[in-house]
Amino acid sequence: MRSLDQHPVALLRGKPKVSSPHGLLLATDTAAHPLKLQRKTNRSTRIAMDPFSAEGELLTVHNAFHQGQYQAVLDFDTSSLSQSNVIPARVLQLRAQIASGDAKGALSSIKKDTGPDFVAVKAFAQYSLGDTPAATKQIEQIVGSSSDNATVQILGGTVLQLEDRTEEALSLLSKHQGNLEAIALIIQIHLQQNRTDLALKEVSAAKKWAQDSLLVNIAESWVGMRVGGESYQSAFYVFEEMAQTPSSSSSKSLISQAISELHLGRLPEAEAALNQALQNDPKDTAALANAIVLATIMGRNAEQQQYLTELQKSQSDHVLLADLEEKSGLFDQAAGKYAAKVR
Repeated sequence: MRSLDQHPVALLRGKPKVSSPHGLLLATDTAAHPLKLQRKTNRSTRIAMDPFSAEGELLTVHNAFHQGQYQAVLDFDTSSLSQSNVIPARVLQLRAQIASGDAKGALSSIKKDTGPDFVAVKAFAQYSLGDTPAATKQIEQIVGSSSDNATVQILGGTVLQLEDRTEEALSLLSKHQGNLEAIALIIQIHLQQNRTDLALKEVSAAKKWAQDSLLVNIAESWVGMRVGGESYQSAFYVFEEMAQTPSSSSSKSLISQAISELHLGRLPEAEAALNQALQNDPKDTAALANAIVLATIMGRNAEQQQYLTELQKSQSDHVLLADLEEKSGLFDQAAGKYAAKVR
């Protein structure tokens, strides 16, 4: 069964588990249309009206979602929200429910809702439950009729990218109107394409008008993890602050910190952060995948096999397992060419 888990954390490559359209960079990872942010519309007006901006009433729940604090999102009190923000808040809560592993519950709670936001969420939930053909068809239909809807853009773009339909995903996401989550997903897709140059352009453009946004800082850190060098340390500062601050700490931020520690060569610190994430959730597939990488680097074969077994139990089609199987097959094929011939 395939499920969607990881901001946003597992890049959207193959069929990994992603908690939101954005994901964590696996330590084993090495992302075409550049988004044209400089539109001739009045961006300052749009930003001022953005409920996720620093002045918006959804800022807290939005940040909690992208920090992986899904329970905080589910517990968020929506009773005092303005009418225009009720649906966006509800969508975030449904997505948090899906990311927490309760896609069936999310699907059941919106059976009778027919608006484009909820149709997209239904398809996203179906996809996470493994009903790929039906979910993909539903996404295609809602994209065809409501491509200007922000939820449709994000969830539709996620599903299309997971189905290796990158050009369609980017085309849909490029229709956004100052949506930082769409920009973050575009950045992640460019990183998957190994187009770090395009990802950097997106970050630079977004920082001109949303420099203080948590999501922009996270996306910039994703790119920094790919650029390397001094950018590793910059990314570490962002992830470490999120992971070690009680109000923002989550398994996702701990895994992000661990990955940055690993790239900086601080293996004991990376191990400590991963262990903490696994204490929070022993079945967290992003934590298990990176624990496999770390155990391999540290030469701990027994631990590596243990984590491999746990990952196979939790998500048998995880991108890391698929990659390992592919590489093993290629190695056997190459080795066969040099095998001694038996007469």
